[in-house]
Amino acid sequence: MSAQKPAVSINGRDYRWPERPRVVVCIDGSEPDYIEQAVAAGVMPWMKKVIEQQGSDLRAHCVVPSFTNPNNISIVTGVPPVVHGICGNFYYDRENDREVMMNEPELLRTPTIFKAFQDAGARVAIVTAKDKLRRLLGNELKLGEGGAICFSSEKSDQVTLADNGIENVLDMVGMEVPSVYSAELSEFIFAAGVKLMETVRPDLMYLSTTDYIQHKFAPGSEGANSFYAMMDKYWAQLDALGAVIALTADHGMNAKHDAAGDPNIIYLQDEMDRIMGEAAARVILPITDPYVVHHGALGSYATVYLPEGADVEALKAELAAIDGIDAVYGNQEGCARFDLAADRMGDLILVSSKHVVIGTTASRHDLSGLTVPLRSHGGVTEQTVPLIVSQPVVNLDQARQLHNYDIFNLALNHVGH
Repeated sequence: MSAQKPAVSINGRDYRWPERPRVVVCIDGSEPDYIEQAVAAGVMPWMKKVIEQQGSDLRAHCVVPSFTNPNNISIVTGVPPVVHGICGNFYYDRENDREVMMNEPELLRTPTIFKAFQDAGARVAIVTAKDKLRRLLGNELKLGEGGAICFSSEKSDQVTLADNGIENVLDMVGMEVPSVYSAELSEFIFAAGVKLMETVRPDLMYLSTTDYIQHKFAPGSEGANSFYAMMDKYWAQLDALGAVIALTADHGMNAKHDAAGDPNIIYLQDEMDRIMGEAAARVILPITDPYVVHHGALGSYATVYLPEGADVEALKAELAAIDGIDAVYGNQEGCARFDLAADRMGDLILVSSKHVVIGTTASRHDLSGLTVPLRSHGGVTEQTVPLIVSQPVVNLDQARQLHNYDIFNLALNHVGH
């Protein structure tokens, strides 16, 4: 019996073996207000039942910078970036003088919960929206016949048994490959999750969406409510199939524009050039990834690499005086504040205020794709996220701040077996 299997230990935590499947969902960009307003509008009946009768509705903090990669990897390792090493979507490798996308598995410094459970005999399935995350999430998993399943909806027409542990995904799901800039990219994930639960019935399943909708639509809007109604329908199906469902988000989302709808942008490279001289400092925006149409690579967090001998304290004071900058930290204090790996952050860490984003220079940001006023994330103001479990959560330490990376702990250790 699976219930008799010993706990699985990974990254300093023990996780009980699930007696029935656990489905953990990361709703990209899901400010808690999205769910609250959709429930109030009557379009999420399953969620309403979970919140009011069946399960547990909690709040947690995500990792700052509140971006996709560091938070998804925190969730699937159960630890913050200071341990696993993924501190943004993008960073500067100072030693080799190159700017690097943090998509490569070799950048991970610790195994995932999936790897530990597969090694103990569990069946694991991972479906993510964008392929940029797939290899990180599936790092070190054994794929192929009888192994783990790991694929993205973006590349769902290119899956192979050797690389993804599954074939003919489009036939299984009954959908075409969605556009990367669409709600359907996320819907494909849930449709696939239901089919996998009906057929393979994995012990652990992870479903991670894209925040395309949240970048375009505010909570309570028709576009947002329609998207959350779609997800609710699939979660109800997974629940009916006997899975315990645990939901969180990688970050929240806020409006980043003025009353006229124009983005509120601080061009930080321009500021650094003004203070120190052109190109003396290098500004890195860790929000940067291959999919910037809906946010223009603009978020509320930045890191700055300084030349040797720069007066860090003087720079902190001058930058903190800029309207819209909430906090400026040196490397050591910023990494301690946000549990980040110091060697993958610059000499300065900046966080902007709720409705302000940080850019480099105007010429480097293509804002032509912003067909609606900018909504984005990255700072502390996007740190609060939902943490919802379809069954009652018990025996929690009420004094401890919950994080989104506690979700597997809750789903496996704090739900009645």
